[in-house]
Amino acid sequence: MARVRLTRRQMLAGLAATTASMAEAGAPARSLRPAPRGEGTVRVAPAPADALIRRSGLNGDVAYVVLNAETGETLEEYNPALPLPPASTAKALTSLYAMDALGLEYRFETKLLATGEIRDGRIEGDLILAGGGDPVLDTDGLMEMASALKAAGIREVGGYLRVWTDALPNLYQIDDKQPAYVGYNPAICGLNLNFNRVRFGWERQGTDYLVNMDARSGRYQPGVEMARMEIVDRSTPVYTYDGVAGIDAWTVARRALGTSGARWLPVRRPGLYAGEVFQVLARSQGIVCNGPVKTADTLDGKVLHTRQSESLAPILKDMLKYSNNMTAEVVGLSASQKVGEPVASLPESASRMNDWLAREMSLTGIALEDHSGLGDDSRVTAMGMARAMQASGLDGPLRPLLKDFRLEETTFGVVAKTGTLNFVSALTGFVTGPKGTPLAFAILCADLPRRDSLTVAEREKPEGGSRWNGAAKWLQRALIDRWGKSHLL
Repeated sequence: MARVRLTRRQMLAGLAATTASMAEAGAPARSLRPAPRGEGTVRVAPAPADALIRRSGLNGDVAYVVLNAETGETLEEYNPALPLPPASTAKALTSLYAMDALGLEYRFETKLLATGEIRDGRIEGDLILAGGGDPVLDTDGLMEMASALKAAGIREVGGYLRVWTDALPNLYQIDDKQPAYVGYNPAICGLNLNFNRVRFGWERQGTDYLVNMDARSGRYQPGVEMARMEIVDRSTPVYTYDGVAGIDAWTVARRALGTSGARWLPVRRPGLYAGEVFQVLARSQGIVCNGPVKTADTLDGKVLHTRQSESLAPILKDMLKYSNNMTAEVVGLSASQKVGEPVASLPESASRMNDWLAREMSLTGIALEDHSGLGDDSRVTAMGMARAMQASGLDGPLRPLLKDFRLEETTFGVVAKTGTLNFVSALTGFVTGPKGTPLAFAILCADLPRRDSLTVAEREKPEGGSRWNGAAKWLQRALIDRWGKSHLL
């Protein structure tokens, strides 16, 4: 399998044109205007950046850097060395790390193995569902595997269905500062399903509710027993969670439900979740597969079927488009496992990525605690993030994966990665136009005292959070418009 690497030459292209360090960059009191270029050129005089910040009404800190994407020349900066949380813009850095370590054609594998001989369609032993970390495996994919098992002539499993999850560390959640019920903070292991979320649906029937917990994807929606919901007569808290006897046991406040609805909840035992769903699907194919799902300690056995994911490139593109935290953590962990000894935690894996960014891309000011940006103790600088964009190259593999943004009444385009946490907003990527200078940029906004004051219960929808985020996004677009008019036209 061909491996696509981001070479040091590719990633540092253009950086030789400037040797300014982060310490030398400084933090000017006002933004620096670029010098006029080209005789006879009429340029729009941009509003000072601090005037735009005041106009936005944004509380907290703002930092940004815009570079010539070809040469690395700093065109404008504001608090370039101020460390702030990257939020989901960290996923762009994770993408660079994963593409280098794994290669764009890398595919995750999920396997079915038999631990005993096969006689007349019966496995005289256990069947193992072995995960290889696939972050996008869904129920439809498991049905494909069950159908392949039937096509191979398997009709019965004499032993247990076992799940192997140790291709990656088994992690209870991504960030322990998040509410227990948010679907974007699930468990992670080597066997993941449906982004490790279960769908809780409810519908009022008379004075009671019909409740279902299922593992739906595109075509199938099997019910599950390992995640259960009890409706309790209370106002708050809305949800509670307890993990008992291999069960994800949830309760929900009756007064919060209304007539009907649905919500994705995180799964804390993704291996057993995937195993139960596969067992149901295998039975639907006429394969006798009884008994409780158990774990496997080893991968000893004969491989009956191997399912490969799509290649890494489209996985990363969707990850960046939908900002999926679980996918980011899985590809980051997989990259770390590929380049060194097994890691046991997200901070350990992120530290390995931080070292790679410093060593291979000569980046400073980047200290991440995970691969998704969900943890708010991660820090980057605007200069470090903008340098990462510029070093990845206008013709490099990252730029085509970023989301396209179109600004009204402009002739230039923007491809970028957004990042949003409560009272944190970030944007990084490229600005290009029909002529002129292509730009690499990073904008970081954060009100850390306000964020730090939140209780865990307030973190899903804090008072004032939406208004603050709207002001940050207005400022980001105003800055990009300013640069476009200053540097491109």
